[in-house]
Amino acid sequence: MHVPLISVIDSNATNRAKVAEVLMSMYRVNQYPDAERGWHGLRIAPPRVVLIDDEIPPHGGFALIHQMRQEPVLAEVAVVLVSRHDKAEIASALSQCGANACLPKPYGRNHLIRTISALINHDVESRWNELTDPSRQALKGTVEIFNDISDSIAAGEPVRFTSVKDACAPLVDAIGTNDVRGILDGVKEHDNYSYAHSLRVATLLSLFGHTLGLPREDLMMLASGGLLHDVGKVAIPHEILNKPGRLTEAEFAVMKGHVTETIRYLDAGAAIPRPVVIIAAQHHEKLDGTGYPLGLPKGELNELARMASIADVFSALTDRRVYKPAMEAEKALTLMTEQMSHHLDQHLLRLFRTMLLDAVRD
Repeated sequence: MHVPLISVIDSNATNRAKVAEVLMSMYRVNQYPDAERGWHGLRIAPPRVVLIDDEIPPHGGFALIHQMRQEPVLAEVAVVLVSRHDKAEIASALSQCGANACLPKPYGRNHLIRTISALINHDVESRWNELTDPSRQALKGTVEIFNDISDSIAAGEPVRFTSVKDACAPLVDAIGTNDVRGILDGVKEHDNYSYAHSLRVATLLSLFGHTLGLPREDLMMLASGGLLHDVGKVAIPHEILNKPGRLTEAEFAVMKGHVTETIRYLDAGAAIPRPVVIIAAQHHEKLDGTGYPLGLPKGELNELARMASIADVFSALTDRRVYKPAMEAEKALTLMTEQMSHHLDQHLLRLFRTMLLDAVRD
């Protein structure tokens, strides 16, 4: 799977550089200073999304978008028009030229990212309709509740666990019918990394529990815990959360705070079960006591947390990020065995390896 390419066409070099700086932690980015060079560049390397300033020379953004829609290779590229005008003022022109969205100037980092991400995810999520239930329900339900949770956290509202549990029920049903490939494949190209990672952890944890013969109620706790285990990352600055490369000591200290934030959000929620909180609180702890946030020694680590640590590490290694390709499953499992023997429960890891290679290996 390739990292999405985003193109930026803007005659203002400062604006282009600022936008590219924001996007490069998540995407590949091409920049063009005018319509002519943009036109040739787009045809050579068609992007997933292109941002076009409405004042781009020589004839403006509307003309360039209209030209794109007549070119077969560019006809389906998602287009965001950047304008000083309010969207309502230019709604008719937007419709006529074929733009998909509009960003009124000035706009913030979050507005920019959410606009691009929504356009990418529209195509990804539309393909879920081709899946059969319960995989389709699992994907649609969990992305909806994940987005709702993010909005609720931002608004200072508590997490409603009943909604989370309801969204995870089709996931557990899919596990029971050995229908996990559709879920894992369906979320691969989703542009919300936090959601994609959390759903992968929820799926792997549920599958792990099913393999161990746990009852349905326990599988619901594993699925819900996986989906919620990283919700505190909404409090982590974007430039740290998506930084390409190694974090500084100070940045890592900030990153580790996502566990504390997650616990705080869950503690404020309505009747969040203890197993769900344990998964969130301990999934970064290690057997040798060098984990965080509490540095718990082996004897104090809950078995749910040991399972969650394995699912979380495996998912992180095999996830695709802009600064690293996805690691193959067998290579990740070998690394976890040979280099993390003091961090991960090796007995559970052996069971996880057998389960995973039997169930979802390519």
